[in-house]
Amino acid sequence: MRRKLAAGNWKMNGLRAGLSEMEALAQRHPDPRVDILLCPPATLIAPAAQALSGSRIALGGQDCHAETSGAYTGDLSAGMLLDAGAGAVILGHSERRALHRETSEEVRVKARTAQAAGLTTVICLGESAFQREATNTLDIIGAQLSLSVPDGSTGVNLVVAYEPVWAIGSGKTPTPGEIGEVHTFIRARLESRFGPGVGRSVRLLYGGSVKGDNAAEIFAIPDVDGALVGGASLTAADFSPIVEALEEA
Repeated sequence: MRRKLAAGNWKMNGLRAGLSEMEALAQRHPDPRVDILLCPPATLIAPAAQALSGSRIALGGQDCHAETSGAYTGDLSAGMLLDAGAGAVILGHSERRALHRETSEEVRVKARTAQAAGLTTVICLGESAFQREATNTLDIIGAQLSLSVPDGSTGVNLVVAYEPVWAIGSGKTPTPGEIGEVHTFIRARLESRFGPGVGRSVRLLYGGSVKGDNAAEIFAIPDVDGALVGGASLTAADFSPIVEALEEA
């Protein structure tokens, strides 16, 4: 049975003062019935690992380089994230794909390196508003899934997050039917590629304007195993209701 996952992407937000929010979340959920993953800026991973020592909250990075080391000024390797205290990394987020022009092929190479280093990869997929209107959404998602996920992925080292680009930070949320259609499609594709055992073990997250007041409805959708949350994960007060809704799902 897949264990539910509430993941928070802090993006380029957070200073050391924000560690108190992580500690508050850990105090609110000392023994959570779901997995909790926080992905702060890389500068906070090591101090967060110390602050959360003994808690059941895991840490992740927001990106990593495809190479294990080398002359890549400003970049971070998977091994560096692991050494700092991370156990996972987000890859292929729509902001990386759009602002840094990352292709699905590049995401796959990064994911392969990260998985080899021992990190769980949270690979993001999603269509823009233009793509949704002009093209079959499932064609976009299917292509991203096929090209972004490396061979050898398992339910241990892979999490897939569906984040419709037009819903991220917009306050807009697809209908339950729209979310369910994409998640069912992703599940079927994973089962076809990796076999039923692996395909059914990979956790599928939804992301895009998830908040405490709509989380329960989203988590009731089949094949939604949790959420990848942006701004609402920055404070314990906003993220905790999402965690609680997932615990009750």
